[in-house]
Amino acid sequence: MAFKTQNPNSDLAIKVSSLSKVYPLYNTPRDRLKEALHPKRKKYHHDFYALKDLSFEIRKGDTVGIIGQNGSGKSTLLKILSNVLSPSEGSYVVNGNVSSLLELGTGFNPELTGIENVYFNGTLLGFTREEMDTKIEDILNFADIGEFVKQPVKTYSSGMFVRLAFAVAVQVDPDILIIDEALSVGDARFQVKSMNRMLKLVEGGKTVIFVSHDTGAVKSLCKRAILLEKGKIIKDADASSVVDHYSNMMLNEMHQGDDDLLVPVSVEINNELLENFEENEVPVMLGENSINTGEIDLISTGFYNSKKQRVEIITSEEDITLGFKIKVKADFADPHYGFMIKNRLGLSAFETNTYCMNINTAPLKKNDTVSVEFLMNFNLSPGLYSLTFGFANKGYGKGSFENYPFLGKDVAIINVTENQESIVYAGYYNMNPKVAIKIN
Repeated sequence: MAFKTQNPNSDLAIKVSSLSKVYPLYNTPRDRLKEALHPKRKKYHHDFYALKDLSFEIRKGDTVGIIGQNGSGKSTLLKILSNVLSPSEGSYVVNGNVSSLLELGTGFNPELTGIENVYFNGTLLGFTREEMDTKIEDILNFADIGEFVKQPVKTYSSGMFVRLAFAVAVQVDPDILIIDEALSVGDARFQVKSMNRMLKLVEGGKTVIFVSHDTGAVKSLCKRAILLEKGKIIKDADASSVVDHYSNMMLNEMHQGDDDLLVPVSVEINNELLENFEENEVPVMLGENSINTGEIDLISTGFYNSKKQRVEIITSEEDITLGFKIKVKADFADPHYGFMIKNRLGLSAFETNTYCMNINTAPLKKNDTVSVEFLMNFNLSPGLYSLTFGFANKGYGKGSFENYPFLGKDVAIINVTENQESIVYAGYYNMNPKVAIKIN
C-alpha cells in the first residue's frame, strides 16, 4: 500500500491530533435494522473506541515502535496513517512518500498478477511507468518468488505474498515506511533479509513506524516507542523504557498469584569434540554482502545436536556443536576461524574466533580440507538467529588480522525455542544466576 502527500517541506513526518476511531457494536443483527428504520433514530448500539483521543508527532528520520496487546489499536492506527481507514474524530497529517506493509491483502488486487500489482502500487506513489521500469528488477530480485510474479496474487501463499509486498514497500524508496506484524509470516531467512533491509532504511534517515510483538526488535530497531492499551496512549518515550513498562505490565498479568520461583539447574558441558558430520552436509548459500576472494570454499556449515544430527531448531540452553568444513585454494601460515550469531535485527548476539580464544591453529596448504567445530551451551533467548562464518589469516593485537579471505553472512538460520525448565527472564541470554539470601 502506498500513497503520497503534498507537504514535503515540513520537519514533521506525521502529526496526529485528538484522533479517535469508533465502531458501533450491536448485540444482534436485528438491532442494526431496528436502528436504521426507527423514526426517531433511537440508538440500539453502543460505541466501541478502537482508538481514543490520540495525539503525537513523529519527526522525519525517527524510528518509532508501536506496541501493545492484541486489540489495543495498533493495526487500526497504522491503517489510518496509511489512508486505508478514516478516523471518526480528530485529524492527522502525513508528509512525504509513504509505503506501508499491513495485514495480508491490503493494497493489492488479488485478480492482478504480481508484476501488475507492483506497477499499480508504484502509480499510487506517484511514479510513472518508466520510473517503475527502473525499479522492477530490484523488486523482483528481492522478492525472489520466481515465475509466480506472472500469476494472479490470489494464487499466492501467505509467504509469497509478504515477500512481494515487502519488496515493493522498501524498493520504491519511501520517505516513510509503515510496517505491521506481517513480516512474521515470511520464512526465517526472509525475516533476516527483511530486517537487514529495514536497518539500512533506518541508517539512511528514513522514517519508520514499526508494529511488532517482538519487544526485542522494537528495543533494538527503534529510538522511540508508543505503548497503546485499549485504544489509548499509555506511554510515549524512549523505546527501552516503554518496552520495560510493557514487559512489567505483561509479567504482572501473567504471574498474579504465583509464589514459586524456578531454581536454575547447573549444566555440565561436554568438552569432547564430536566427529565429522559429512553425512549431514548440505549446500551453503551466502547472504548479501558476503566476502570471498576465491581462496576459500565453504563446503558445509550448521548446528548439530548431541546425536550429530544437523538441526534448525534448538532449545535454549541446549548443548550444541557449531560445525564448518572448508577447502582452501592457497597456503595460509596462520589461519583462524570465527563465527558471529546475529539476532533477526542483524545485531551481534555473540561472536568470537580461534585467535581471540587463544587457540593455536596449524598452517594450511593449498587444497587442504579442514573441519572446525565449536562446542557450546546455546543459552540465547528464544527467537530467530543467523550465522556468519569468517576465515582470516595472521592475527595480531587484540583481534585484528592481516587479511580476511572469507566472510560468509547468513549461511544458516537457527530458531531457538523456549526451555520449559529455565527460569523466567528477559534479555538476550540466560546468565543462570545463583541466589543467596541471608536475613540478619
